[in-house]
Amino acid sequence: EHARCCALREPLRPVRGRTRHEGRVRPPDHLVQQMALAPIHSLPIPDVFTALETTPDGLTAAEAALRLAAYGPNKLAALPLSPRWQKLTRQFVHPVAGLLFMAGLIALLIGSTALAVVIWLVVLVNAAFAYWQEYRAEQATAALEGLLPAYARALRGGQETQVHAWEIVPGDVLILAQGDNISADARVVEQFGLRANQANLTGESIASIKTAAASMRVDLSDLERPNLIFAGTSVSSGTGRAVVYSTGSATQFGRIARLTQAPAEGPSLLEQRLLRLTRSLSIGAIGLGTIVFFVGTLEVGIPQLEAFLLAVGIVVATIPEGLRPILTLTLAIAVQRLAQNGVLIKKLATLETLGKTSVICTDKSGTLTYNQMMVRDVWVAGQELDVTGSGYEPAGEITPVPSGLPIDAAYRLLLTAAILCNNARLLPPNEERPRWGVLGDQTEGALRVLALKGGINEEGVRQNYPRVHELPFDATRKRMSTIHRTGQGELVFVKGAPREVLQQCSHIQLTGSAVPLDEQARQTVMAANDNYARRARRVLALAYRNMPARRGRYKPETVECELIFLGLAAMMDPPRPEVVMALKSCREAGIRTVMITGDYGLTAESLARRVGMLAAEQPRILTGGEVDAMTDEELAGVLDGEILFARMAPEHKLRVVAAFQARGDVVAVSGDGVNDAPALRRADIGFVMGLSGTDVAREAADAVLTDDNFAAIVNAIAEGRTVFDNIRKFLTFIMSSNVTEVVPFALAALFDIPLALTVVQILAMDLGTDLLPALALGLERPEPEVMRNPPARREQPLVNGRLLRRALWIGGLETLLCYAAFFGVYYLAGNTAVRGSVFPADGTYATATTVFFAGLVMGQIGSALTNRTERPGLRRLGWFSNRLLWIGLAAGVLLALAIIYIPPLARVFDHVPLPPSVWLVLGLFGPIVLVADDLRKRLVRRLRPRAYLT
Repeated sequence: EHARCCALREPLRPVRGRTRHEGRVRPPDHLVQQMALAPIHSLPIPDVFTALETTPDGLTAAEAALRLAAYGPNKLAALPLSPRWQKLTRQFVHPVAGLLFMAGLIALLIGSTALAVVIWLVVLVNAAFAYWQEYRAEQATAALEGLLPAYARALRGGQETQVHAWEIVPGDVLILAQGDNISADARVVEQFGLRANQANLTGESIASIKTAAASMRVDLSDLERPNLIFAGTSVSSGTGRAVVYSTGSATQFGRIARLTQAPAEGPSLLEQRLLRLTRSLSIGAIGLGTIVFFVGTLEVGIPQLEAFLLAVGIVVATIPEGLRPILTLTLAIAVQRLAQNGVLIKKLATLETLGKTSVICTDKSGTLTYNQMMVRDVWVAGQELDVTGSGYEPAGEITPVPSGLPIDAAYRLLLTAAILCNNARLLPPNEERPRWGVLGDQTEGALRVLALKGGINEEGVRQNYPRVHELPFDATRKRMSTIHRTGQGELVFVKGAPREVLQQCSHIQLTGSAVPLDEQARQTVMAANDNYARRARRVLALAYRNMPARRGRYKPETVECELIFLGLAAMMDPPRPEVVMALKSCREAGIRTVMITGDYGLTAESLARRVGMLAAEQPRILTGGEVDAMTDEELAGVLDGEILFARMAPEHKLRVVAAFQARGDVVAVSGDGVNDAPALRRADIGFVMGLSGTDVAREAADAVLTDDNFAAIVNAIAEGRTVFDNIRKFLTFIMSSNVTEVVPFALAALFDIPLALTVVQILAMDLGTDLLPALALGLERPEPEVMRNPPARREQPLVNGRLLRRALWIGGLETLLCYAAFFGVYYLAGNTAVRGSVFPADGTYATATTVFFAGLVMGQIGSALTNRTERPGLRRLGWFSNRLLWIGLAAGVLLALAIIYIPPLARVFDHVPLPPSVWLVLGLFGPIVLVADDLRKRLVRRLRPRAYLT
């Protein structure tokens, strides 16, 4: 309530006698009650000065200084920040870091100092990533401050003064002109054709008409009030004056800053799953190690030291030491691939979140469209013309090209009117602005581009018809006129709303000369206008008249009369060409797209139908006001079926995103403006347009579309799904190996048989022979069905029951094969008694453990190949399509050979050389695992034909 009071209703009193409240000066209660009954937008102009305790001449310098001391500088308030050392410390006290530290300590205790250092370096790198993300809210606030102007023009003691924007205080009278940036929220008290570009706050490209009259309607939001202007916006045309009523964090701009900071950015879905997986593995490892220790010592009679070593071995075997670096490298390489396709991912872990995206909430202007007005159709002399091109670049054609005197005369006059009755200026591309832009009103910019496409020589026309006067656009007249000198007198060009312009016309340019405008001709013009309006076009009419040179004042009633109607220019903010196919791909992938826009419902619906977002005849259109009237539960209840959100403020977008998330959806948000920033931060992943997006939106988002291509979102989702699938593939590969590593320790403790695999051999597997194949599985190409399946559920874990069963199946198969080879060594040596010693000292034991290790290496070849796909057969992918996997498998085998046959390494890993005949047997382990798992896949597919094996 206090924020709202400050924003719209708080009058000013001298500082003396006030009390401070939440960092601002609070007025006496009776004045607050008075203003609650009469909001600032509803007051007549004289009462505005009274309520804000100022005058038409502005504040005195002394009063401005007092108010600056009371209200503080006109800056955005930053959130209190934790010390940097606390932020850094937090990155080392979570379970994942603790487990990795423990793994490093174990490695250090067994004498592997280099391994301990590597593991701890992984912890440091991950901590650096997380620490960097802590600054995103601060960066968003800094970007918001960058959009506020550095200087403002205000009346101080009746004199126009240029002051620093941060010195503006409530009660200051701002002087406004075309091109000015607005530094505070203010109530308009004087205007001449004043229009404001509020795209930063609303996302809509069409300039808002501003008036000075009181606004009494109760169904308008603050941003829709025609007599209010806001910090962070700009004057697109006209001039005026306005009295400041809110500054700093109390402005609408400051409200967005608070919303942008407010959502606590928690861990990504991947980070949450890794945390749960690590916690589960930690509890399981410690629990199993404890059981093994007590059972081994109390039941089997193993010495305590040996039992402790077995328990430690289980912990080491259970911890996937290579998981974090493999995962980081997998995500980093995927991010590089996306960057080559125009998507910059700012945080690695969010890439996996993409794969679960089920809803895309998208802005309209600047995201689905270019946020640039463009004339698409021209009606002149009874003929319709099409205009090609895009944006403000003066390149395109008008077809069919008018030829012949009857239409050509009206056509040339219409283009002349478009460029002369115009105050906008085109801005060519430069290093800071990669595309053509416009300074001034966007509709005027579109008309200027139309004239240039039609071949008008701007300099020549201006020299032939110099402007002598202008009647600015007025909200009552809904017209603008410019008067130009000619050799025979003066020439008037008029543009404005079609109905209002047509009412002032007596003739129409249909042939080489003007003909009287009868009722039938008027109906023809309005029918063309209505046709364009139904197609969501913004239509302007153009007219002209010749008149003798005038010596008195130019008045609308004497200038804008007896006009000759020229034609209509129908413009729109065109949709991006790639949007239609992108939305089609989303539907095929089971991803829902929902438009959330600040524009009006009918305009948004028209665009949604044009791009294929809506199919129902009567979709539900929900406005911001209706959202305000709903509880969170009611809002979540209306999200089923086709729905479109219109006239939405930033806080409304935030609630809609939260409502989808509460239903279990993984929500991606795409936008480009300041008004999109809160929703971008709240979303599971936020996409921002890199070229047209504001700095605020870029800081709040998780991903940047470098070429503003909406279709890149679909590519990113496909990459995210592939990453999720690949993570599960290498997790199955790693966990199947862990099964074979854990079982020997449990069997040794329970049955007092020799330990088939030592701790150092486990580390050689996890951070040696398994590392490159696991990484290669993380880089598998997308399977053909990746975008033809519905998205995974939000709560679907990385490791579910099906993955565990598959890992246990493959790991159990490898364990049986390795133990068969292990006991085969004892059998061939003539030693059938293998009980009674966990750590034998004879040569047979060293050979047996070496065979077990080598058998696991060979078995993992089959495991890696079968984990390439979750469907039967490798032919559909291509046996050699993943060359890195074959390189990794070869490297793993070479590493195994090195630590078996190179004496110094063999001594470290307790290995002895094996004869070639043994390798002939072990070489069958990989094919056995591959064929056995392929048969299992085919059996499951036959029993459940629709199953997608995950």
